[in-house]
Amino acid sequence: MPLPKISTPVFTIKDSTGKQRSFRPMLVREEKLLLMAKESSDQADVLAAIKQVVNNCVIDAGFEVDKLPLFELEHAFLKLRGFSVGNKINVSYKDNEDEKVYNFTVDLDKVETRIPKIEKKIPITPTAGIILRYPSAALYGDAAYSKLERDEAFFKLVASCVEFVYDGERVYERKDFTEEELLDFIDRLEISVFERVKEFMLNLPSLYYKIEYKNANGNDRTIELVTLSDFFTLR
Repeated sequence: MPLPKISTPVFTIKDSTGKQRSFRPMLVREEKLLLMAKESSDQADVLAAIKQVVNNCVIDAGFEVDKLPLFELEHAFLKLRGFSVGNKINVSYKDNEDEKVYNFTVDLDKVETRIPKIEKKIPITPTAGIILRYPSAALYGDAAYSKLERDEAFFKLVASCVEFVYDGERVYERKDFTEEELLDFIDRLEISVFERVKEFMLNLPSLYYKIEYKNANGNDRTIELVTLSDFFTLR
């Protein structure tokens, strides 16, 4: 006699543009996927598992997880985790002043997504320049990228964020050139231009939750959570 099929509820997650996508909750198989990733010493495995969980649980047809901006993927995973397991998570942090460990409860419903107002169009000359985009979720689980040295990883990240290069009325799309060509192009930018690119990269959208407490020395302390790792969602 076949076992009964269990129906699951459907809920929606709204992205930063107001678009809503339908999801089912995480199931045991997704939890196993995360637990297996946790056991790996490779951070790329954990990130790939996060992306796979979101992709597994989305219901909408035509959804392409790798095309999501990275912060939208993190937002979706956090909301998915809240709906599936509970919207309260416990986190512990060691205060670097009094060296005591403090425990906190984070309400996932109160986690914000902050999107700084920063110019994506970076002029190089009066008629030429580049247009940037936010890093995509394709970076999650990219084993080669995760093993790069810090500086090399940063320049590869910058290259991945170049959406268009324009010169007068001519516009070159990302698919029109190789990564090597793009990295060489970036190397040839004037420092003043690259400083504007770095400003964009340092002000990317992120999750945000603030914890305020008073430590054993009587001093007011603040902890700001801005990445999935900060929320310990895989614990």
